[in-house]
Amino acid sequence: MAVLNLTETAAGKVKQLLDRDGRGESFGLRVKVVGGGCSGLQYQLMFDDQRGEWDQESEHNGVTVIVDTKSAVYLVGSTVDYVDDLNGSGFKIENPNASSTCGCGQSFGA
Repeated sequence: MAVLNLTETAAGKVKQLLDRDGRGESFGLRVKVVGGGCSGLQYQLMFDDQRGEWDQESEHNGVTVIVDTKSAVYLVGSTVDYVDDLNGSGFKIENPNASSTCGCGQSFGA
């Protein structure tokens, strides 16, 4: 079972960015939770071609998503989407485990 889901729109944007940067098929989208932000925890999204022994991988619409075990606790059941509207564009994470979020949506509490 996948820790989180990646929407078709988000997967398309990830593929576009990977192609633009000339990154090969060994790269995936790493989603990580780290301490910081005004609510205590924040998300980090990055391209990565390294896999740790305890990393969990899943495939979504042709994109490999990588989550480390520590982050998985906070991310289980989450969905990563890509939005492009009048308020701006970027990846958005809907996290059912977040007990609070900051006004900018970049950090959360659990």
